[in-house]
Amino acid sequence: MDFNSTKDYLALVDVLADDYNITEENVASLMGYVKSIYRSEVENKYSAPMLYIGIYIALASLVCIVAMVADLLHGLRSRKLWFPCKYFRINAAFLSVIAVAMKLPVDLSGSMPGDVDQVGKLGSMAFMCTMMANLLPCLATMDSNELLSNITALSILVITLVVNIFIQILTGVVSYKEDAQMLQVVSPNYDVKISKHRNTMLASIYVALLLVLLIVHVSTCLAILKSKKIIDSKYQQGHGRASKDIEPSSGELLAVEKLQKHVSNHWIMAGSGSPQFITACFRTTSASGVMCVLVTVLHTLTLSWTAEAILNKDCDSDYSWSMIVILIVQSIGVVIATIAPLSRCFATLSFKVSSKIISTHFKVFEAESYWTSKLNEWKRASIQLPILSHSLNVVIETLKNQILRVVFNSLTEETDNSERNKDLFQYVLSLEKEMELGDRTLEGLSISVNKLIQKGEKSKPENLIELINEKSTNGFHGVEKFDQIDRHHVPSLLLKQQCQDCWSLAVVNLTTIAISLPKVEKNEVESLLQSVREGLLYVKLVEECLNVSDDYVSIRKGAETLWKEVDVDHEWLDYKLQDPALSSEVKTARQILEWFKDTARNIVREDGKNDDSIPRSICANSMHRITKTILLTFHDNNDDKDSQKELFNSSSSMIADIIAACLTNLPQVITMKCHTIEIEKREDSVKDAAQLLGKTKQIIKSLQDHDIPNMDPSDMPFIDKWRDYLGDP
Repeated sequence: MDFNSTKDYLALVDVLADDYNITEENVASLMGYVKSIYRSEVENKYSAPMLYIGIYIALASLVCIVAMVADLLHGLRSRKLWFPCKYFRINAAFLSVIAVAMKLPVDLSGSMPGDVDQVGKLGSMAFMCTMMANLLPCLATMDSNELLSNITALSILVITLVVNIFIQILTGVVSYKEDAQMLQVVSPNYDVKISKHRNTMLASIYVALLLVLLIVHVSTCLAILKSKKIIDSKYQQGHGRASKDIEPSSGELLAVEKLQKHVSNHWIMAGSGSPQFITACFRTTSASGVMCVLVTVLHTLTLSWTAEAILNKDCDSDYSWSMIVILIVQSIGVVIATIAPLSRCFATLSFKVSSKIISTHFKVFEAESYWTSKLNEWKRASIQLPILSHSLNVVIETLKNQILRVVFNSLTEETDNSERNKDLFQYVLSLEKEMELGDRTLEGLSISVNKLIQKGEKSKPENLIELINEKSTNGFHGVEKFDQIDRHHVPSLLLKQQCQDCWSLAVVNLTTIAISLPKVEKNEVESLLQSVREGLLYVKLVEECLNVSDDYVSIRKGAETLWKEVDVDHEWLDYKLQDPALSSEVKTARQILEWFKDTARNIVREDGKNDDSIPRSICANSMHRITKTILLTFHDNNDDKDSQKELFNSSSSMIADIIAACLTNLPQVITMKCHTIEIEKREDSVKDAAQLLGKTKQIIKSLQDHDIPNMDPSDMPFIDKWRDYLGDP
């Protein structure tokens, strides 16, 4: 490492000693400064990376800003003007990023001689204040353990920040008062632009606001824990009320209209009882919004006071020009972080109105509905005026009709909304009896759930709907036909649970047979594959919700693995489908069925007692039973192509019946998704239910035209129960 300044200084001392004959005492005195020069040069070397650290700080701040912008866009898109925190949240990742962004105010010893340096440090404090106000609602998304750990981590970060700033105020790093005075003494022409009193006062204000915001966060945490219990108690009452009309009955499916009403009622409960929504209505949230605005005003004034220094790039710290980048990025962040807290303050006014006003509101509309009949009479009646001019009478009559039409329609519309809102208001969850949801907010929630359903309708499974409409039989006969082997006869190599079946496994094996027929048109095969891809998504959903025992979970996972092998790799248990070598030996549809039957039997014999191969043997056993059943009634035609086409059509029909029978459980799945115990996940779950209803609405309506078996509703989710019932109703 070269130290040029130190070497130059030593050379200068040598010149003075040799050429100017200075005394040894003076030389010794001059040599006393070598150590200071050396240390200064070393510090300069060590501070060289500070420029890149400054860029790192700016990037960390930018990450926070991008997350806040994403939350703003999400709030606008979903019409939630309380701007819930979906992306920018208090967690380990973002707390680490925030800690990096707060490097400037935490830095105890870094010299900040320039005005830009000072404003950058103050700007970081302002940025932290606005971020804390912005983050407040996300506390409601956490359970008790997460809340404790995250608020503790935030407290440690804020307290560390506050202590460090307080130390810097005492040492003068923030105001830079001592160094500024010394610079003015050393260089009388040095223009001291820094106001030490102003900077100290601003830093003190930010410290106070940070502490108050921390107290607000802690207080909000305590309120959240209690409010969730209150809301959950009211939710259970509302859920019981909403569930009365959807009790499952044998032999019929729940009507789509009832499902839609059930989803809407739960959406109102989930929306009005959303933890973030409730938190947005807290007084602490409004207080944090006010503090956020105060911080933004102070930071704006600070920037205006030092605008000239910023333009002149007055940044003399080790961070160099990166300080300007930090200041610009974090100033933008202050503005963006203020939008959500400020919006929550205004939006809260429209969230809540007095229950007395609502009561009066309804009574007024009841009275107005009485007067609408009189308005109708007035509208039909003509005004008899002692005016001879026919034209003037026409003008007066037209004007009367227009006025009454406007007045009459406006009363009518409000009455309709009121009647509709009366029904929805019983599902609104609120913390305080005197506070209720505003009509406009309630109407917005109602509209939003309809949009979710409509969004689901736009992505409905067209191919699956076509398969069910064209191939499914009225009595779901394929569920009985696909496997008619006595299930009580268990092969000695298999355990009893290995002979169980599930919806998806039957569909996958039948699809495997259908797509292995080489003489079937490729477009028909691809159409069936696309239909099965769509169908298995909903079959899997039914099984995950309703077939939850360990045995069924094991079978379902085996079916998922097998489907991936069939759909992606075009293999069945490591055997290639439509293999050229296989095609030369196996030519007819019967031979293909025989090959699958024999291969499946051999796999069962080889892997039946191997614990690691149980899923494989379950899949093979299902295929063995299916092919054995089909072979009992299948006859080859003279034309091999026709026989393969016949087998393809019969397999497609059984696939359609099995999927259709499974999807008769969709109403039960939708109602289950509407009800979630965890309050933090309730809104997302109802959202999924609404979109699922939209996607499957046409399927449910189509299945209502089928002859639904008069089975016990608790047996409907199981293919074995269906097969037993259809075989012996």
